[in-house]
Amino acid sequence: MRFDIITIFPGILESVFSAGIIKKAQDKGMIDIKVHDLRDYTADKHRQVDDRPYGGLEGMVFKPEPVFRAVESLKQADKSSRVLLLTPQGKLFNSALAEELAGYDQVILICGRYEGVDERVSDYLVDEEISIGDYVLSGGELAAAVVVEAVSRFVPGVVGREESVRHDSFATGLLDFPQYTRPRDYRGYKVPSVLFSGDHQKIARWRLKKSLEKTLAKRPDMLKSRKLSAEEEKLLSEILEERKES
Repeated sequence: MRFDIITIFPGILESVFSAGIIKKAQDKGMIDIKVHDLRDYTADKHRQVDDRPYGGLEGMVFKPEPVFRAVESLKQADKSSRVLLLTPQGKLFNSALAEELAGYDQVILICGRYEGVDERVSDYLVDEEISIGDYVLSGGELAAAVVVEAVSRFVPGVVGREESVRHDSFATGLLDFPQYTRPRDYRGYKVPSVLFSGDHQKIARWRLKKSLEKTLAKRPDMLKSRKLSAEEEKLLSEILEERKES
C-alpha cells in the first residue's frame, strides 16, 4: 500500500515514520510512504502556494493550482486510490474508516495550513475530508501521521499478530479490556486470578465484561450506537446491578 502526503513542511514528518512498526513495514515493502513538498508543484519563480482570500478576511488560503497539480501527478491511474483532505471540518476519523482505507492501493493526504484550502479542492478534487478530532492544529501534518499509522495497522503483515488488531479499542465497537503482565503481585496490587486460571471460556467472558464496563464508564456513547448480543446484554445488566450495590 502507498501513502502520498502533500505538505509545505516535509521536515515535520521525517522522524515520525523512521521508527516502530511503520519503519519495519516500509523496510519489508508492505507500505510505501512518500512525502511531497507542495512548492514543487508551483509554476512561478517564488513558488507561491497561498494567497489572500476573496472577501477581505485575515490570513492566507492555499491556492488550487499547486494542489490540483500535485494530486493529478501523484495519483496512480491503474490503482485504487483515495484522496483525503485533512481539515477540522471533515468527517471524524475512526477505526472503521481506517480499516476501509486499508483496502485501497493508494491514499493521498493533503495537509492544509493557514486559513485552509481553496474550496474548489474540496468540491472537485478530494474524495473525502477527514478530521482527527474537534480541535484545530497549525496544519494537517500530525493528522496525516495519525491516519497513516492507524490505516497501516490494518494492512496484512504490518502488525505481527493480525488478530491483536481485532482486539484493539474501537475495533469491536467497545473499548479494549484491561491487560496485565508479571509480576502477579506488585505492591499489593494483584492481577485478577481468572487470567491465570487456565479456563479460556472464563477468561473470554471476563474480558468481554471488562470491555463493556470500561466502555460504559468512559465512552457510554459507543454503547448507544452498538447492537449488543444476548451475552453482552446479560453482562451489561450484571454491571449495572453491581453498580447499584456498590
